[in-house]
Amino acid sequence: MARGKVVFDEDRCKGCGLCVTFCARGVLEFDRTRLNVQGYHPVGDVKPEACTGCCNCSIMCPDLVITVMREA
Repeated sequence: MARGKVVFDEDRCKGCGLCVTFCARGVLEFDRTRLNVQGYHPVGDVKPEACTGCCNCSIMCPDLVITVMREA
């Protein structure tokens, strides 16, 4: 199975949550302990080992905050 790694440009995240909703593996979650420069709680990967690199999160992100890197 392919593995993925999710990279965020956290300061561009507006906290809409679309990536969290569309992540079928539950990899993403809001980081309620911090705020980005825009004043939103950014999204982070809480279960990086579960990422398959499907790219649903980056496809759904309206602000192009997420880059997914895949390993074969």
